[in-house]
Amino acid sequence: MNIIYYTGLAVLIVLAALIIIILLKKNAGTRGLLRAGQEAKEILEQAKIQAEKITRDVQQQAKEKLASVDAEFEQRTREKYRKINEMERRLIHKEENLERKFQGLDRKEREISAKENRISQREKELDLQEEKVNALVKKQMEELERIAGLSQEEAKSQLIKKIEDEARLESFEVVRRVEEETRTKSRQIAGEIIGQAIQRSAAEHVVETTVSVVDLPSEDMKGRIIGREGRNIRALEMATGVDIIVDDTPEAVILSSFDPIRRETARLAIQKLVVDGRIHPARIEDIVENVRAELEEKIRQEGESVAYELRVQNLHPELIKLLGKLRFRTSYGQNVLQHSKEVAFLAAAMASELGLNTNVALRAGLLHDIGKAVDREVEGTHTELSVELCRKYGESEAVIQAIASHHRDVDFPSIEAVLVQSADTLSAARPGARRELLESYIKRLEKLEGLAKSFDGVSKAFALQAGREIRIMVEAQKVSDDRAALIAKDIATKIKNELDYPGQIKVTVIREMRAVEYAR
Repeated sequence: MNIIYYTGLAVLIVLAALIIIILLKKNAGTRGLLRAGQEAKEILEQAKIQAEKITRDVQQQAKEKLASVDAEFEQRTREKYRKINEMERRLIHKEENLERKFQGLDRKEREISAKENRISQREKELDLQEEKVNALVKKQMEELERIAGLSQEEAKSQLIKKIEDEARLESFEVVRRVEEETRTKSRQIAGEIIGQAIQRSAAEHVVETTVSVVDLPSEDMKGRIIGREGRNIRALEMATGVDIIVDDTPEAVILSSFDPIRRETARLAIQKLVVDGRIHPARIEDIVENVRAELEEKIRQEGESVAYELRVQNLHPELIKLLGKLRFRTSYGQNVLQHSKEVAFLAAAMASELGLNTNVALRAGLLHDIGKAVDREVEGTHTELSVELCRKYGESEAVIQAIASHHRDVDFPSIEAVLVQSADTLSAARPGARRELLESYIKRLEKLEGLAKSFDGVSKAFALQAGREIRIMVEAQKVSDDRAALIAKDIATKIKNELDYPGQIKVTVIREMRAVEYAR
């Protein structure tokens, strides 16, 4: 392509030179024709020489270019041949590997075919043996059925029933053993925890009673307390709200009031009057007012002292005041504040041993009877009042629920609640803690007899052995022997559900048939 290009260029130059000569000839005229022709020849000669030179250069460049292209082409060709040879070697290697694999597969296929043939033969042999075994088993079962006189289904049923009975008996024994072990272990653990809690408690074994007797320095002081025409004693009774009994008791007067705080107020006022010596209505009113203020402060200090002693924090001031009031409240002869402290300590000790919430157990134990501080002023049980007061003064729901369940009025919401109930029972049941009033004892026996008499056919009921046994007479005409046993069971169930009693109560139903005739 370069040769043609340069050749064409030379021809164009020659043609241009000829055109220039012609034009020069026409323009110069006849005189310059020869000179122009000579110049044209020279130009043409130079053009030819230049064209030949250009042609030679172009040819030389073309040859060099062609040689370079040939060398490059040869190099590429050799590279392609090398790659092709390499690919060919790899293909041959792969082909050899595939050939070896195909040979291995053929060998395995032949082995598998041989194994399949052997397995098929073995299956046929096993089928034959199975048929023989089934026939033998069938023959033996028929022989056993003939000997035992039972069909296969009947024998299977009896065998299953026997296995079920044995399994049920074994499971019952296992369950009973586990229950016994669990009961023994739980009693042991509970005993250890309660024992440790009681050992850490320093409660008194003799109950503290609220004294209603005021000692006087002499018998003459009784007359001064009564005053002229009884004006002093009337002023005292009106100011304190208690009944003052002056009888034959030497050097003492008796104070009677259902309110222990009023009784304490009257006791302190009389003591101050005796010490002061000035006993008249005006002085009595002043002393009573001063004693009331002092008693209010004493009640508050008593509550704070208890909270500090048990390290109970963030108690509402009103709850502290109510705790102080429990110092002057008794239940079955047991001081309620001391009882509350014992319950709090025992519940917290047991909660600590079990890794439970000690703060909840402590607060619930301390406040579980707080309602007894106001139960003479507000309607409702002391449990209901305790719950209302604790909710009113910001105690947590866990503490409130534990208080609500300490007499099992509701189900136990937590383990801490169970501990509070247990601590309450421990504090009340320890020797010397409480005494049962005669009136309550009589009411309990009357209620026990009345419950038994409520059943149809019962004619008489007698509570014996301090209420630990009840004997019931039934009418023989209305109640049969079987019915008498059922009545005993029903009465025992009703006593269990409706009465609170210590220990157990023995229920004895007596049905007596008497035949009476007269000989005349």
